[in-house]
Amino acid sequence: MRFRISGKNIQLTDNLQNQVEHKLAKLDKYFKGDPEVQVTLSTERELQKVEVTIPIKGTVIRAEESSSDMYASIDLVQESIIKQLRRHKSKLIDRYQSGFTPTYTEESVEDEDAIRIVRTKHFALKPMDPEEACLQMELLGHSFYVFRDSMTEQVCVVYKRKDGAYGLIEPEG
Repeated sequence: MRFRISGKNIQLTDNLQNQVEHKLAKLDKYFKGDPEVQVTLSTERELQKVEVTIPIKGTVIRAEESSSDMYASIDLVQESIIKQLRRHKSKLIDRYQSGFTPTYTEESVEDEDAIRIVRTKHFALKPMDPEEACLQMELLGHSFYVFRDSMTEQVCVVYKRKDGAYGLIEPEG
């Protein structure tokens, strides 16, 4: 495995890098070849956060864990990645053994991890500015709100971030 370890708001020590490489090297048995593992260590307030991204053929395995201790966060993210890899491997084995080849038809095979849309909403997009959209979102108690921007007439989304700030998504062009 090839590691790309970076840090945000933290000084990367040799000890920390060695711990990350030692813990995540145990994942090597799940891969053929030499995958590149992107690891980002960061601190936010009192939390020590570890993000791991491993692109593999057909999918991306990603985990993010945080705790009050960086070494504990590394252990937690390792467990999370192992769980995802086992689930992914068992799905591949099940497909291979059953002779199942994925096709896109009207019928879908029920799977416990399959994406299921359980509710569809239809609503009129009221023209408003992003600030008003944030107020509407707060009044509804939602984490995001879709609206039509009154200045550009484009469909936009405001959302609430983990740190309590607001984000705005608007189309390019």
